[in-house]
Amino acid sequence: MTTLAPMRAEAYPAFFEEAVAFYAEENVTAGCWRAAEALDLSRSETERMLWRGLETPDQHLFEIFAANGKEPIGYAWVAAMPMGHAKVAFVIQLKIHPESRRRGHARAALGSIERYARRLGLAGMALQVFAHNPGAQALYESVGYKVSSFNMIKPFVEDGT
Repeated sequence: MTTLAPMRAEAYPAFFEEAVAFYAEENVTAGCWRAAEALDLSRSETERMLWRGLETPDQHLFEIFAANGKEPIGYAWVAAMPMGHAKVAFVIQLKIHPESRRRGHARAALGSIERYARRLGLAGMALQVFAHNPGAQALYESVGYKVSSFNMIKPFVEDGT
């Protein structure tokens, strides 16, 4: 059984660095950011969103554990955010470490996050998934997420063409 636990203070620094690196890499792969500036942009955005670390209002950070596991196998970062006329649980990042993937942990974590969001009285869940991640898209669709919009980009190459 996969479980979520509130993130421990001692786990936060490693989570923060991993979250920054992960978001930078995703944006570079998507063509949104240049590699040379990606880490700085990601760090700035992450610091802005988690301005009080674990104590940031409306930001919920979890460690994900496998059954009987003592070491986390991943993390979830969820923000209670206004969307339309209601507040929803927006999954900022859900990451399962590579050695623990394809075992149902992400699906189970999403279920736990949904139950948590319902207890908070939130109206639903939302997330953003990069187009280059069809595995995540398939997972999210399989648990009931629907596409609500598309972002498109036409990056220019470095030589100006």
